[in-house]
Amino acid sequence: MEQIKTSFDFEKPLADLMQQIEKVKQIADKTKVDMSATLKELDEKLAKTSKTLYSNLTGWQKVQMSRHADRPQTLDYIRLICDDFIELHGDRTVKDDKAIVGGFATIDGQTVMIIGHQKGKNTKERQYRNFGMANPEGYRKALRLMKLAEKFNKPVISLIDTMGAYPGLEAEERGQGEAIARNLLEMSVLRVPILCFVVGEGASGGALGIGIGDKVYMLEHTWYSVISPESCSSILWRSWDFKEKAAECLKLTSEDMFNNKLIDGIVKEPFAGAHQNPELMASTLKSQILSDLANLKKEDIETIITKRIDKFCAMGVVNEN
Repeated sequence: MEQIKTSFDFEKPLADLMQQIEKVKQIADKTKVDMSATLKELDEKLAKTSKTLYSNLTGWQKVQMSRHADRPQTLDYIRLICDDFIELHGDRTVKDDKAIVGGFATIDGQTVMIIGHQKGKNTKERQYRNFGMANPEGYRKALRLMKLAEKFNKPVISLIDTMGAYPGLEAEERGQGEAIARNLLEMSVLRVPILCFVVGEGASGGALGIGIGDKVYMLEHTWYSVISPESCSSILWRSWDFKEKAAECLKLTSEDMFNNKLIDGIVKEPFAGAHQNPELMASTLKSQILSDLANLKKEDIETIITKRIDKFCAMGVVNEN
């Protein structure tokens, strides 16, 4: 079985089994005793335990998976999927927000505008990227790039991975709510195809600010909700101790969102998560992008926009008998 990199408490049974396998291998090397039967038995047990574990993750465990430090982020996907990439900066009003990156790129010779949140991988990068929490200028930059894509008739690819829009006082003073609302309005009628993918965390308006699309997908081990489990727990129970319960109540997993018809599909991740094999995850994502762009090209833009608006207007509608 392919080696799994364990990181979380719920993966401890796997870590224990892998440790046992390693010890048996060391004993076999040292004593020259044939331990193949024992190793086979342990490998089978590891495979069975892994399959059971990763196919029955709780909401909170999926939240943890989405936050893994090695999980691929927007710039990783751009590097692995795109033939080239020209990053564009600034909102032409305030400054360049490093929490959102974007620019023209080519995927198999097809030009697209790709935009996404970037959290950073270490402490220094996260501070530089403001932990992927965009200010108003970040959303205005994203909108500027989308309007540029519209001008040149190029499709937009959006990669969502944020704990939410930056909640600081200065962000509110510069119109955080208005910037996000403006994006929702403009994206709903943008005259080019839009594909959106939740590749990590999808929290609140920070995610929705670049999340209106003709197709909206979630990667298998991601979450999408109006609020994070920790914040929900602190509001309802005045403590973060109930975050696991909150995660279940919020119905924030990809399966929950798909069953509630709030997304269009789920993109399968490599076994044990995207961080185990970023190259395979990027290849799967690329295939989904190319397939959807090919299908959307067959429709005229007026039909695309009508379907986009109808899809979002239908969300939350309840018919009572």
